[in-house]
Amino acid sequence: MELFDTHCHLDIAAFDPDRAEVLAAARRAGVARLLIPAIRRRDWAALWALCRPDPGLYPAIGLHPVMLDAHHDDDLAALDEFVQTRRPVAIGEIGLDFALPGLDRARQQALLEAQLAVAERHRLPVVLHVRKAHDAMLAMLRHFDLPGGFCHAFNGSLQQAARYLDQGFRLGFGGMLTHPRSNHLHALAGALPLEALVLETDAPDMSGFCHRHQRNSPAYLPEVLLTLAELRPESAARIARQTTQNALAVIGRSGDQPACDR
Repeated sequence: MELFDTHCHLDIAAFDPDRAEVLAAARRAGVARLLIPAIRRRDWAALWALCRPDPGLYPAIGLHPVMLDAHHDDDLAALDEFVQTRRPVAIGEIGLDFALPGLDRARQQALLEAQLAVAERHRLPVVLHVRKAHDAMLAMLRHFDLPGGFCHAFNGSLQQAARYLDQGFRLGFGGMLTHPRSNHLHALAGALPLEALVLETDAPDMSGFCHRHQRNSPAYLPEVLLTLAELRPESAARIARQTTQNALAVIGRSGDQPACDR
């Protein structure tokens, strides 16, 4: 079975000591493809250099809402230029985080709106970070003509899920699904159509139950798959095939297309 980790921060400093070994372990575990979303402008060049030689690594470029203090006025123009010259597979990680106290909501919304405009202009999907802000996010998405995207670590309601699906989004499930007390996520994962789902780790964060308090890894993605297979009527092999197809459909790639323009 080949899996697609649709949200893995393999580029960040937590993996500097052993990035190659982590990627090799993921591949041995069957994780053939990884989408790696940037969170700051200063990370874009290194992310591109990481993905360029490996056709199974898919770069997304964006400005994360939690990193507001790291973003500058000219970053949006730089984002547009980067997309024009290098063509990532998506804009992300972008979004709204209303869970963390002290984050300026107005600034978050302005930053998101500007990045959605870049995605619309270049016909790129988006990778969304949404915490306690699904209604606000869905309201904003209605104003843009986007080719869908991924809603990372989805934990909203079935009604909100349906609204994302109507706009061409797939919903990401990761390590939190493997925790025995994740009752809401278990119910969602069992009720949603398989065509709505993608797998993710968010490594190095959001570790699964067997690796709690440890650095997360894309090599642990099969644990998410097996948990999903326990919650649904389909086999693990069927879920693996369909979730990979779902991910490739969003980013407009077939299995044999390169992830980076070379």
